[in-house]
Amino acid sequence: MLTKVNYKGFIWPLIIGIGLFLLTPLRPATITVAGWHMFAIFLATIIACITKPLPIAGVSIIAYVTIIGLGLVQMKPALSAFADSTPWTIAMAYMIARGFTKTGLGRRIALIFVRAFGKKTLGLAYSLSMIDLVVSPATPSNTARSGGIVLPIIESLSDTFGSKVSDGTEDKIGSYLVFNEFHANTISSSLFMTASAPNVAAVGLAAANGVNISWFGWVAAAIVPALISFILVPIIIYKMYPPKIKETPNAKEWADGQLKEMGAIKASEKVMMAVFILALVLWMLSSFIGLGATWIAFLATALLLVTGVLTTKDMLSETGAWNVVVWFSILIFMANQLSLKGGVIPWLQTSIKSVIGGMSPVLVMAILVLVYFYSHYLFASGTAHVVAMYAPLLLIAKSAGVPVMFAAIMLGMTGAIFQSTTHYSCGPATALFAPGYVKQTDWWKMCFVLGLFYLVVYGGIGGLWMKLIGLW
Repeated sequence: MLTKVNYKGFIWPLIIGIGLFLLTPLRPATITVAGWHMFAIFLATIIACITKPLPIAGVSIIAYVTIIGLGLVQMKPALSAFADSTPWTIAMAYMIARGFTKTGLGRRIALIFVRAFGKKTLGLAYSLSMIDLVVSPATPSNTARSGGIVLPIIESLSDTFGSKVSDGTEDKIGSYLVFNEFHANTISSSLFMTASAPNVAAVGLAAANGVNISWFGWVAAAIVPALISFILVPIIIYKMYPPKIKETPNAKEWADGQLKEMGAIKASEKVMMAVFILALVLWMLSSFIGLGATWIAFLATALLLVTGVLTTKDMLSETGAWNVVVWFSILIFMANQLSLKGGVIPWLQTSIKSVIGGMSPVLVMAILVLVYFYSHYLFASGTAHVVAMYAPLLLIAKSAGVPVMFAAIMLGMTGAIFQSTTHYSCGPATALFAPGYVKQTDWWKMCFVLGLFYLVVYGGIGGLWMKLIGLW
């Protein structure tokens, strides 16, 4: 049986790619023929990531075959695409995240937080937010955090308090907790470089443009706006979207019962916790002790294999990890080719400077953040959006005189908070919206308000904080 292919999704990529090929004689004089053809294929690939004729890995392989087949890159140097460290960092972090779910440690941590802070609904919201925050540094699949760890807890709690979608009582407590988790996931995704795949994609694209963001550097820049948001957002949602049940005295009893069912902490959970803490500490110190983030991720995965927490079968079946290795390696390689040869990037820089000359760097950066954030209404994938727009916007910021490290991290954080826009904005949105706890109209209205809040906190307060620590 043949797998269904969305052939209509190829139409626009082909029109744009072939159209640019036909315009080769009219290309700018500073761009070589090979450079122009690479640009045409790269742009067609980005469009295909949006139209989705195939999953992004399939689209990337077609692009890879095309650039080699046309002789733009020879096979041997093309294979160096898979030597880039960034996709491997993401892949190994996926393996670490699998350890949380396989051992049950993620669920145990969740239940402990519920038991400790769950006497009131607002406290319950904070405890669930803490779960997402605690596991986020080693979980680049933010969908796994929200859909795999937190949502099952919310659904069980909602059932316990008689808040069910099936009988129209979801607004008792379930609606509030689900919507709060969506925004907790957004905030935790913004705080750590390794907390979502779009973040690591941004870091890789920044590196391709000569800007190297460290794990600690990202956290240092994001910590103030993220913590402000972490504290205030549950309260804002509580006021906008109040649950009918305000007190949850049974939550502690329920969590105790669930923990008793799980039994005493297992050896595998202890090992998982130790490896997680080790990886976290090494990531924090990586820029000081000279250890790369990728090596640390590999080390953690190796330790999980050696101790028996994970098996090689677990690794091989973690399809999300291998998917990232394929598509992201290829896209970074193509972006690097545009930067290294062909004259495309220098031409873009010169053209952009001529347009924005005279505008203040602050104004340019503000415009870029707003464009980047609100354009996400057109995207159903954070990663696709980052791949499509991050590098061009960084290039514009650089051409306008914005300090490149500031621009790289600010755009990186924007790539995390723009997931707060719609019910289709990212994996967590889809996972949390699907059960039906929150109506689409409520989702959009409240997300619009919170979007304004994030822009003020991250763009305004976060920008001032980054100036204070020397990034501006």
